[in-house]
Amino acid sequence: MFPILIGTVVIAGIIGYASEKMEFTRNGYLPSIIICVGAAFLAYFVKIMFGFGFRMPGLNAAAASVVALFLIPVKRRK
Repeated sequence: MFPILIGTVVIAGIIGYASEKMEFTRNGYLPSIIICVGAAFLAYFVKIMFGFGFRMPGLNAAAASVVALFLIPVKRRK
């Protein structure tokens, strides 16, 4: 269970960094990473408590991170 949690944080951090690097968001590197990691933690604990989510934990982390970047107001470049 602990390696899955570490992998969730790493995947979410990579997605947060990549979203800033590709100029998808303009929040700054740290805020984007924090948003993604928070969403991935939420998805991880929802999967543990209620069983909702994808079968693969990495897919849960990636999907939650991308959805969080869409839902939380971000400054997008046109």
